Amino acid sequence: MTPAERLLLTAKRCEIDDLEHLTAACDIVGDVSHFVHALQKERGASNVYLASGGQRFAERRHERIDECLATEQALRMRLDALGDTAGRPATTARLLRRIAYVWHALDGLEALRSNIEALQTSPDDATQAFNQLISALLSVVFEVADTAGDPEITLALVAIFHLMQGKELAGQERACGAFGFTCGGFDDAHRQLLLHLIDAQQRCFDTCLEFTTEEGREQWQREMPSRTQDGVQQLREMASGSTPLPKSASPLGETWYELTTRRIDAIQRVEAFLIGELSNLCLAKTLDARHSLSRHDDLFRELGNASPAVCQQLVELFDGSATHELGEVTARVVGSSLNRSLVELMCAQASRLQALSDELESTRRALRERKLIERAKGLIMAHQQMSEEQAYAFLRKMAMDQSKSMAEIAQTVLGLADILKPSTEKPSTEELPAEVRHTDRATS
Repeated sequence: MTPAERLLLTAKRCEIDDLEHLTAACDIVGDVSHFVHALQKERGASNVYLASGGQRFAERRHERIDECLATEQALRMRLDALGDTAGRPATTARLLRRIAYVWHALDGLEALRSNIEALQTSPDDATQAFNQLISALLSVVFEVADTAGDPEITLALVAIFHLMQGKELAGQERACGAFGFTCGGFDDAHRQLLLHLIDAQQRCFDTCLEFTTEEGREQWQREMPSRTQDGVQQLREMASGSTPLPKSASPLGETWYELTTRRIDAIQRVEAFLIGELSNLCLAKTLDARHSLSRHDDLFRELGNASPAVCQQLVELFDGSATHELGEVTARVVGSSLNRSLVELMCAQASRLQALSDELESTRRALRERKLIERAKGLIMAHQQMSEEQAYAFLRKMAMDQSKSMAEIAQTVLGLADILKPSTEKPSTEELPAEVRHTDRATS
């Protein structure tokens, strides 16, 4: 076996090692998902328990704690095992540091639960404590996505991270709503928090659906329960409206909790589906790399077939000029075996730069679209007397009805700025274009 062949085999083994340890890091995502879901349920039950002065959800809260303890044990075992792989490709210092913070935060759960049991903390303080722990757990998922070297695996992790982030915001919405309905009303601070959580989680879900697979988007459509969505929306409108809640609103805390829990459970099923896709992707890539390693002849054939292309840019630089011969000499030198590695390096670097440029442009485009949507939403709020949530729902429904993106609809609305100019009266529907009138009737 030649030195080149040995190096090629070593490179393939390194690739397999990278994939195996990346798979181990991705497995953490599944355990974090299960534990976060259990924590979110415990947080919601704890809010009802605290807001009712210990009169409601006492037994259910203990059930949620038992679920958390089981999933926490599985996560601790996984994190402990990862700590033994320090120095491996998928285990960076930042990832291990985040895991250390998570472990420390987990050790404080028992004290938090004791304070909740004794009613020695407020619903807001308890929610904040749960939020910080869940945020630390999600940072581990983000770090895994940030350190993944395979593009397909990275995309899958980005989609999962945004879905988990959106579900966490939905969980915070559940906790906020449970507190307000159980107490019999929402003050301005909690009402604004609720509206912010509704808008922020939708942005996360939109980003997830943009990055996930077609199968993932179909799973989302199948899992979202329309009746539950309608019930949640009705209670959202009650909570965010200016009309005070009726005196009999206290039992709505349990209704809200049940409806939002069904919705979050549906999101969790989508999350489990995407994590399953991720696991299958990691397995398929690892098996493919191992199969390639076992076929030495095919692998070594790459060496014979690998003939780097001439650096055409240098040749074309001199085409048509008096120094064309210098271009040919340059081409021969660059094409020599001595300089092939340099050419490959230049090509690889150019490819990475192009990929970064494409990614940057995609990000800029997404930011531009979001700014358009924000401007259009603000215009609708100002001239149609809608809340922020209603304006966003208005834009989203227009986009769905017309099979267009929200950015396209936002651009259309902004183009109607002259028609929607301020006046002492709300513009009648006859003043608006037909496509907007149709959607306005549908959302009213």
